[in-house]
Amino acid sequence: MLTGMKHLHSTLAIVLLLALVVAIVITLANYSGKKPYNRKIALLGLIATHLQFLVGLIIYFVSPLGIQSFSGENMGNSLSRLYFLEHPLMMLLGVVLITIGYSKAKRQTDSQKANKLVLTFYIIGLIFILSRIPWSTWSLFA
Repeated sequence: MLTGMKHLHSTLAIVLLLALVVAIVITLANYSGKKPYNRKIALLGLIATHLQFLVGLIIYFVSPLGIQSFSGENMGNSLSRLYFLEHPLMMLLGVVLITIGYSKAKRQTDSQKANKLVLTFYIIGLIFILSRIPWSTWSLFA
């Protein structure tokens, strides 16, 4: 089961990155072209983010590299620290930022402000997510 969940998590990571990039690019085009806010595109990024985070949480609580590896000696090992602390924390912050951006934009009546909110929060969330992806485990880059 754990192997299947890890494969799902890796596949969903690619889907998430594509969904966020598409949402950011379309929102940027809408913002610069003074077009209305497209909530469905922003929702695409939000759903992909939450789905990936849910699968990641399941893996975190089942995997021996997750919560079970909290110890002082693992803080000295950079790979262990990445898996049990840095990766989950940065992903959580990215998910929170993307959720805040979507929620704030949903309540806006001005399309330009809504587009700007989504752009700002989604870009910062994407940067947080990209900063702690374990790139060495991706077969595309190995």
